[in-house]
Amino acid sequence: MSKKNVLIMGAAGRDFHNFNVYFRDNADYNVVAFTATQIPNIDGRVYPAELAGKLYPKGIKIYEESELLDLIKKYDVHEVVFSYSDVPFNYVMTKASMVNAAGISFRLLGGAETQVKSTKPVVAVLAVRTGCGKSQTSRKIVRLLRDAGKKVVAIRHPMPYGDLVKQKVQRFATLEDLKTHECTIEEIEEYEPHIALGGIIYSGVDYEAILREAEKEADVILWDGGNNDMSFYKADVTFTVVDPHRPGHELSYYPGNTSLRMADAAVINKIDSADAKDILTVINNTKAINPNAIIIEGASPLMVDDPSVIKGKRVLVVEDGPTLTHGEMKYGAGTVAAQKLGALEIVDPRPYTVGSITETYEKYPNIGILLPAMGYGDAQMKDLQETINNVDCDSVVIGTPIDLGRILKINKPSTRVQYELQEIGANTLESVLKEKGIL
Repeated sequence: MSKKNVLIMGAAGRDFHNFNVYFRDNADYNVVAFTATQIPNIDGRVYPAELAGKLYPKGIKIYEESELLDLIKKYDVHEVVFSYSDVPFNYVMTKASMVNAAGISFRLLGGAETQVKSTKPVVAVLAVRTGCGKSQTSRKIVRLLRDAGKKVVAIRHPMPYGDLVKQKVQRFATLEDLKTHECTIEEIEEYEPHIALGGIIYSGVDYEAILREAEKEADVILWDGGNNDMSFYKADVTFTVVDPHRPGHELSYYPGNTSLRMADAAVINKIDSADAKDILTVINNTKAINPNAIIIEGASPLMVDDPSVIKGKRVLVVEDGPTLTHGEMKYGAGTVAAQKLGALEIVDPRPYTVGSITETYEKYPNIGILLPAMGYGDAQMKDLQETINNVDCDSVVIGTPIDLGRILKINKPSTRVQYELQEIGANTLESVLKEKGIL
């Protein structure tokens, strides 16, 4: 029987994982190409032979997703495997329709096909969309487990935007490690908070190899999810975060709907800043598709380093990049802080943008007057810094998970907005961890 030619659609994350665990050593398939989207500058590369295994001595080329139909013809593709996240259902089915119309199969790999089993207990933190509050949930879980005397090692969903061979297994325990691994802003936003807690976090490309290294120094593995993706590991307990600022998205985005159905507990976050009717909507939707999930209600109280930088000032608000772009949020922590603390005006950055930041607004025109902290590589970081410094404003409100002032040289006063999870009611992260035997 001849091999099936497979093309994997991805965004430098789930796609590589699906290949590694399902296709890499599978002689029934021949993966002829990857496609890439969502993230700038990740096409035009090669998934290297050093990672691709003995069946792929030349590696596998990565193309821009816009070439999909041409690639199907060029490589006589028999099956397309969709392998990225945080997209609406109609987006996925439009891609499926294009592929089916070309005469071939369209496939979504499931959890059992792609989850690696750990020798240690695994706690997974997922979400229904990007920007729901996974990170603050993960941090709270780390604190709870450490307070109980357990050594926790976090493993983050992949962000391999550089040299894939060098990034096979990455370990971060100090801020210096961020420099060593030449991290982008997007990577630093996820790794730095764990380091600041005195913890260890792994990431990279080969997630079985990563897991085996992490197990050597962990009592418990924490899967710190990305976007709204499923866990790469078989979890002993799964928390999925739901956002009442985007009611209904828990039902209509892939694979966030799957992540919610897999949850042992659903964390309804941001109830301190959401409308009551929207909170009720997401709770009812959660119960409808996962009636066995424990409901945890949580707030995200804000902490501002220097409120005087905001009150009565014309401010530029910088928010988390992915949350505003493919996450489609209209505001974030920085916006809420600016409004609550009496900013005179939120200044529109669009007249002042340069280079790749201008291109980001062209690709995502609904971002509006907020500035996404895009930093996929040195060139884009420079564009972000120049844009911030160009804006005619009194001060800068930084709503990203990291201190941008440590990375960029900002020419005007700035303040950080930080936030932590605060559970409300009898159901808590701790009570669920105890019920599931993790604590």
